[in-house]
Amino acid sequence: MKTPFHVMLIPTLRCPARCAYCWSSEHQGPMMDLETVRAATDWIASLNDDPVTITFHGGEPLLAGPEFYEAALPMIEEKLAPRTVAFAMQSNLWLLDDRLATVLATHNVPIGTSIDGPPALNDAQRGTGYFERTRGGMEIAARHGVRVSVICTFTAESVKERDAIVRFFLENGYVMKLHPALPSLRDGRPDAYALPPEEYGELLVYLLDQYLAHLGRLRVMNIDDLVKSVFVRRGTVCTFADCLGSTYAVGPDGGIYPCYRFVGMDEWRMGDVRDAPTRAELEATPAWQRLAAFREYVDEHCKGCRHIRYCRGGCPYNALAPTGGEIAGVDPHCVAYKRIYDEIADRLNAEMFGEGGMEAMLAGRGRGGRPGIMALMQRMVSR
Repeated sequence: MKTPFHVMLIPTLRCPARCAYCWSSEHQGPMMDLETVRAATDWIASLNDDPVTITFHGGEPLLAGPEFYEAALPMIEEKLAPRTVAFAMQSNLWLLDDRLATVLATHNVPIGTSIDGPPALNDAQRGTGYFERTRGGMEIAARHGVRVSVICTFTAESVKERDAIVRFFLENGYVMKLHPALPSLRDGRPDAYALPPEEYGELLVYLLDQYLAHLGRLRVMNIDDLVKSVFVRRGTVCTFADCLGSTYAVGPDGGIYPCYRFVGMDEWRMGDVRDAPTRAELEATPAWQRLAAFREYVDEHCKGCRHIRYCRGGCPYNALAPTGGEIAGVDPHCVAYKRIYDEIADRLNAEMFGEGGMEAMLAGRGRGGRPGIMALMQRMVSR
């Protein structure tokens, strides 16, 4: 999360793409209007005066069109002044044009887009023509100075091509952020693509090794976040943070949810921005209470884990998806998180107390004199 207070605005759940493993989009549905944006901004202002990140997500947020963003972005900035407001967006970029790119650049809106690797591999998962359309949008963004980062979703199939995917990111100079394909609370369509937890853990260790082997040429944001959390002893992204009460999502109709993953699901709706519910009113909702119960479950179930402070049982949505919304376990990727956290912590301890001593650690040298965990930390600090 860019700031501890994070609100996701979902202009629509509609999306022109047909990604095989997607669980967050629909092919029809309402579009957020500016009155809803105004009400959402007033509600945000009533909650606190903390710095806030506003992320436009979906669905495909660019379906809202240039007029929407030309009005919405300055409105949000003005209504939330003098607090610091940071924007972000997640988009496939198919609809990006010069007009939209201009307004996004004016308001410093970085974009996360999705490419899963080389064209054939990507289009096998995301649909024929996806790769070229997204690359075209990236070129428009670059011309206008809009920063774009690339999210790579690893599925049970694509993980077999991990070497080719890493080569693709290296050759193109893209910063990688990865997502494992996940099951859904909505339906079972994505299940066949879901990346098994054990394989995800091995993938994370593999990417740590690749990152260190190509330090300066490859960057994997997830590895940065995992390493940082071990150092600061708290989760620094939403998967590993206790996000209840610091993250919200607003759906196209103004409904308030604990996260964008729950948008459109009535049992997870906590109110409406037009009613401007207070923090106390949100806390009294069944959705909030269920997530608070997950927090308590983690406190008890994970109390003996060395990583509990900065893992927090992983993502509540991931934990709820396999059980139809019942609290019966932590995030199923716990196996993967333990695998990578153990790897990072053990390597760091070896660097600090190993044969090379403090000199090797400060020089960032790990196994065999190659770059280690401290080298990653030093690079993060220098950015």
